[in-house]
Amino acid sequence: MNPAGFFVAWGTMRVLGIESSCDECAASVVEDGRWVLSNVVATQIPFHAVFDGVVPEIASRKHTEWIYGVVKEALDRAGLGPADLDGVAAVSRPGLLGSLLVGLSFAKGFAWARGLPFIAVNHMLAHLYASRLEDLPALQHTQGSGPAGEPEIPAGASPAPGYPFLGLLVSGGHSIICRVDDFDDITVLGATIDDAVGEAFDKVSKFYGFGYPGGAAIDKLAQAGNPDAFRFPLPNLHKGQHPYDMSYSGLKTAVINQLDRFRSRGGRAPGGNGEGADIAASFQKTAIEILLRSLLRAVHDTGLNTIVAGGGVAANSYLRARLAGLGASPEAGGSLRCVFPPARLCGDNGAMVAGIGCRYLERGETSPFTVSASARVEGFKRKYP
Repeated sequence: MNPAGFFVAWGTMRVLGIESSCDECAASVVEDGRWVLSNVVATQIPFHAVFDGVVPEIASRKHTEWIYGVVKEALDRAGLGPADLDGVAAVSRPGLLGSLLVGLSFAKGFAWARGLPFIAVNHMLAHLYASRLEDLPALQHTQGSGPAGEPEIPAGASPAPGYPFLGLLVSGGHSIICRVDDFDDITVLGATIDDAVGEAFDKVSKFYGFGYPGGAAIDKLAQAGNPDAFRFPLPNLHKGQHPYDMSYSGLKTAVINQLDRFRSRGGRAPGGNGEGADIAASFQKTAIEILLRSLLRAVHDTGLNTIVAGGGVAANSYLRARLAGLGASPEAGGSLRCVFPPARLCGDNGAMVAGIGCRYLERGETSPFTVSASARVEGFKRKYP
């Protein structure tokens, strides 16, 4: 970010956010970094379902076809025109390069044409910010000094978690445990060394034909299954030298290639009715427990007792239930607070982009129009020798 002399006071700031990092073409208008005025998401799921996965070329082409209409609809739903905006934000990294370039180029062109400040946003930081967003209440919010310099929140609204806290970023491309000291200041404590948790869900679902997207399909199917039907192993990474890192390649291999080795007495007969639900439930339980094992180590070692989750897998019902149940349990020290975005803001959306963009503008920072897209962010995945 480069200081550019822009500063807009709280209570007047409206930012357009554009998200195109993968297969969701999304735009949103957010006020004051908190209140969602509109949130439009055009999903490409029907175009990728036949392949059981995202096809990058199809994704970028659909973004090109849809981006104008999605942005226009976001402005229309907010009851605003371009002249009512104070800035434009778009995701620049990480993600599919072709998809990123569509949204980023559109946002830069829009901002340049209207003389608006432009902000390039880290996609994963935006996911972490999503839990701070709410729909605009019926009564106008009051202005003042809320947590972390945000507006005073009205009665009935949830207080935003104060810094520092632990972040749990879980999606199709990333699994990250981090210390969060500000909206753009994180320290990665642990990450996946191979597949991300969402990627493992997708691959297991594709192998067994559970459906697409894999995360939602397995979550739904698991409701009818026995999570103890298969006792899949947890990874052991270098005997404790990397206590917060995660691995999913071993679990994926066990579920796909070595299933019968881990069958327990509680499971249904091979190939019988309901076995698929048992596989889904047992896999889901183990995949989430891998996350929680590393996360609870970080809670113990850092002394931070607030966890903020973000990313598509943050919508998983088992993860949400387990973290909610840990709140007062001895397993987590008895005083754990877990914060999730609304389920509709867990997946890719423009609101999280606009929201964090507001915070940059408040600080007087913008991005140059020369900024480009990047498929990866260094440090978001571990590389073991």
